[in-house]
This record gives sequence, structure tokens and C-alpha cells, in this order.
Amino acid sequence: MTDPQRPNQTGDFVTDARQELAGMLADGMDHPSTKPVLIWGAAGAVAGAFLPFVSIGLGLAAGAGYKFYKRVRPD
Repeated sequence: MTDPQRPNQTGDFVTDARQELAGMLADGMDHPSTKPVLIWGAAGAVAGAFLPFVSIGLGLAAGAGYKFYKRVRPD
């Protein structure tokens, strides 16, 4: 069933993630998902700098990836 709050959500994660990423790339900082994903990526990078066995790059990818996933699948 289609969520009325997210009419473009098809139920297929790959398709929804692709549409979200395409929108983020097309709109840049004006897209509603871009800023939260960048903020969580930066927070992950800071956490990665302080945690042992975790690099800054891995923390960045984990933080941004988590927030991107939560933007595509909020529940």
C-alpha cells in the first residue's frame, strides 16, 4: 500500500533509494534529505576519530548511510 505521506515510495528499497539519491544530486542542498545526511556523516566521522579500530572514513560512511537509509525507510 502506498503511504500518502510518501506517494513516490514504491515498496522496493533499491528503486526508492535511487529516486532519493537522484533527487539529492539534482537539487543539491535544496533537497530535504541532503543536510541531514551530511550532518550524520560528519557526526559519524567525528565518532570514528575517537573510537578505536574505526577510521574517519568508515564513521563518515556509517553515519551518512544510516541517515540515508532512515530517510528512505523511516519506519
